[in-house]
Amino acid sequence: MIELGIVGKPNTGKTTLFNAVTLAQAPTAGYPFTTIDPNVGVTYYRTKCPCKEFGVQCNPQNSKCEDGVRYVPIRIIDVAGLVEGAHEGRGLGNKFLDSLRMAAALIHVVDAAGATDGEGKPCEPGSHDPVTDVRFLEREIDLWMRDILAKDWKSFARKMKYQRMDLVKEIAKNFSGLGIRESHVLEAVKQSGVDRSDPERWSDDDLLRFVSVLRRLSKPILIAANKADLPTAAENIPRLEELGYLVIPTIAEAELALRRAAEKGLVEYSPGGKDFQIRQEEVLSPEQKRALQHIREAMHRLGGTGVQDVIDRAVRDLLGLIVVYPVDDETKLTDKKGNVLPDAFLVPRGTTAREFAYRIHTELGETFLYAVDARSRRRLGEDYQLQDGDVIRVVAAKGR
Repeated sequence: MIELGIVGKPNTGKTTLFNAVTLAQAPTAGYPFTTIDPNVGVTYYRTKCPCKEFGVQCNPQNSKCEDGVRYVPIRIIDVAGLVEGAHEGRGLGNKFLDSLRMAAALIHVVDAAGATDGEGKPCEPGSHDPVTDVRFLEREIDLWMRDILAKDWKSFARKMKYQRMDLVKEIAKNFSGLGIRESHVLEAVKQSGVDRSDPERWSDDDLLRFVSVLRRLSKPILIAANKADLPTAAENIPRLEELGYLVIPTIAEAELALRRAAEKGLVEYSPGGKDFQIRQEEVLSPEQKRALQHIREAMHRLGGTGVQDVIDRAVRDLLGLIVVYPVDDETKLTDKKGNVLPDAFLVPRGTTAREFAYRIHTELGETFLYAVDARSRRRLGEDYQLQDGDVIRVVAAKGR
């Protein structure tokens, strides 16, 4: 299962966002380090389910479908707040960073209103620059990765040079516990301009430049510009966008309130919606009604709370993943047990039909003959690149 990490300094709304997307009950408070141990949960990526297009009632097994929207599960982890010096163990630094080892992408929750200082303590809205929070998080992760690589670097570099070992492969092995692949390392070598043939000549600056590129490639970051409903956020959000990141304005508190109210049947709300409907107005107090009105006005101004968009765009735009539906019978869209459109697989854009077969089962990949497109019923060769929403049957050789 794909894993996303929620990161940021203390008291920016990280755990509130985590609770909103998972409907968990992780503790939140207006002071630093409420989160000590990582909170781990499951959230969902939204995509259009093919059921309505095909006119069938689907029976999902590894996901769920609500009114033609398929929700594909994603693992998400909310870690302790990061403070300056975390790579050296300050605050809960090492614990924070170690918790992110297998995250495919990071959601950096930033207080866009500038209402928390560098340590995560409340301050006058607008008095803190959220751009500095982005820069310090980048640097802390870079320094943490550099320290991993710099340990015994001289002997490592000598070994690469004189034993003629493959530098890219060996660095990838060093970082294998962080989900970093050889392709990430190779591209980072190219982009950083370090000397692949003689790593002994790498300076500390070379190491830092290299891991900085490697971090951007292997741990892409999306910024959730939280507290976007506060007036001081309006001028900061464009400044965050200028940093080159994908920035999504969010109101995590509003999303959490709506999801919990929907769970109790008080409102009708679909995650990612731009509005909601009150279902039991007579049981709401005047304070609750005012709070819902404030949420509605903010949602209309911003186009929603942004929280579900954070998950969807991290998966789709940051990681470049698509959803593919495998079936055993392309005419009935069923698996061997008769379940209709049973499974939804998240795979990288550009995945071929044979590569997809391997993801289902190794033997299926090894004996792959062709795939069948359930829409056109045409055969697809092993090099066919899957498209988002494809429904396919994999055909393999028998008796091998």
